[in-house]
Amino acid sequence: MSRFVLAALLAALCPAAAQQTPALSLSGYYKNLLIGSETVFPAGQSYVLDLNRLRLEVKGKLSEAVALDLQYDNEVLLGSYLRTEQFRLQKDQPAPQYWDAESNYAESRSYYGRHRLYRGAVTFSSGNADLRIGRQRIAWGTGRFFSPLDILNPFSPIALERQERIGVDAALAEYKLGALARFSAVYAPQHERRDASAALRWQANTAGIDHALVAGRFARDRVIGADVATQIGDAGLRAEFTRTRRAAGARHSRALLGADYAFANTLTLSAELYYDGAGASDRQHYDFASLFAGRIQNVGRRYVGAFAGYEITPLLKWNNYFVANLDDRSSYFAPSLVYSLRTNLDLTLGAQRFRGGEGSEFARLADAWYAQLQWFF
Repeated sequence: MSRFVLAALLAALCPAAAQQTPALSLSGYYKNLLIGSETVFPAGQSYVLDLNRLRLEVKGKLSEAVALDLQYDNEVLLGSYLRTEQFRLQKDQPAPQYWDAESNYAESRSYYGRHRLYRGAVTFSSGNADLRIGRQRIAWGTGRFFSPLDILNPFSPIALERQERIGVDAALAEYKLGALARFSAVYAPQHERRDASAALRWQANTAGIDHALVAGRFARDRVIGADVATQIGDAGLRAEFTRTRRAAGARHSRALLGADYAFANTLTLSAELYYDGAGASDRQHYDFASLFAGRIQNVGRRYVGAFAGYEITPLLKWNNYFVANLDDRSSYFAPSLVYSLRTNLDLTLGAQRFRGGEGSEFARLADAWYAQLQWFF
């Protein structure tokens, strides 16, 4: 993997190579994220984690018909979190992607170094057809917190790094049927053939309404679904629905309703209602084992998610995320302040607060406080 990254960087920086690939560019960011919290396993052990990440991105055209998207991460972790049982279990978890493109290169009780291929895809284009192969983000659906259709790249509604979305190793073929219409087919392999995913998607726009249909097999589940999105004035309306048949024969539905509104004074609001027929309405039947393993994103049935953002000044923004399990009344609240110290350099101060009764979904998690410095280049 490192030889491939080096070759791509040389292609971006070498003048001779630049003549052959005039659209290739190098960018990325450095992030320092300092977190103070407590472990879940075992519960109540205080820790500090200092994450340092350098991401290098090489993107652009290799030729008129071939494009590259390569993103490489190098991370160094510091702090007392490295000495917890929770970290020992976490670091040994296998990556969910098909290709093994992540490894550690340094480890002790005080530091841990690892690197990975965050994205690595090549796109071949011919006329109205595109074929993208490799580690990529395939974002189907419209949900901000939850998404019945975003099955290939599932995300956690309470993730601290909300912009970081796991990629899937897949081949995605798309054919443009018009300016706002296209047909897509995807295949995502897995080491066990029955866990592979294969699906079709058709999307179009009619009278200002975006709509899409999806059908396929995702791991061992057969899914059909649809989503719609439209704009009414300054308000956006969104909806998703899926019907799933599991390998065991059980069927369930998932549904999402969402709305977004932007005021002239920079206040932005979003809200979602989510129903998951595969979840449990009784906390006694929560499947925490699957949640911890990353196979599901929630354990309950009914949820609400909300966001409020406001630009206090052109350099200072206030963000607030809220998620609640309506069945057990547990909740998650994450306020933060983002200040632009200078061009391409942002400082974020924030917290994650969890509330709920014993045995509820969010009560098992500990509050966290963090400071983040991120430099884009």
